[in-house]
Amino acid sequence: MTTRNWIAHFSQGGGVSYLIGNKILFDTGEAPGCLFNNIDRMGIKIKDIEAVVISHDHFDHTGGLWEMLQKRPGVDLYICAGFSQDFKDKLKPYTCRVIEVNSFTKIADGIYTTGQIDEARGPDYIAEQALVLETEKGLTIVTGCAHPGIITTVERVKDQTKKDIYLVMGGFHLLDNHNRKLLDINNRLRELGVQCVGPAHCSGEDAESIFKKSYKKNYIYVAVGRIIEV
Repeated sequence: MTTRNWIAHFSQGGGVSYLIGNKILFDTGEAPGCLFNNIDRMGIKIKDIEAVVISHDHFDHTGGLWEMLQKRPGVDLYICAGFSQDFKDKLKPYTCRVIEVNSFTKIADGIYTTGQIDEARGPDYIAEQALVLETEKGLTIVTGCAHPGIITTVERVKDQTKKDIYLVMGGFHLLDNHNRKLLDINNRLRELGVQCVGPAHCSGEDAESIFKKSYKKNYIYVAVGRIIEV
């Protein structure tokens, strides 16, 4: 089964947040003012949001969460089982339904979380999940920061679904990588059959430049308030 989704990208300062259709919020930016200003400007009704998915528990992805939980009591909240205990303790006063995920999990028709990506465990490991959308063109993967590695994330989705990947967008966490490494990552994404890319947030200008040259018209520009149909 396929579904048609639109993704609105909300971001000011260093934070990031994506709205999938008008029902699922993926990350909440670094501050509630930014998040709710953008929601208001786009005419989004908070009562229509059915689920909030947090990629990882860093401040620039969770800053607007607490006010969202106040404004939308009872919402489903998807988090990784490996999030910090401090983060989990902070959730206790709220009436959200907390769902801790380790594995590939359905959120709504045609929309899934990868679950916590454990393949890259190591001394600097950060528990993180990504979103996967089924569309007529293939799968779209939306990442928060891809701390476990953008290649690791895409490989997990391919292994789990055995389906073609149309678009990978979001944070690729490539700021500190040199050009040789970036070219290797670009080439591996192509080997994995990724048709379009939309690096943003923590991807870095060098990575964006390499992906633009490689993907050309299939490079997706991700910007504040932009609606992307997939």
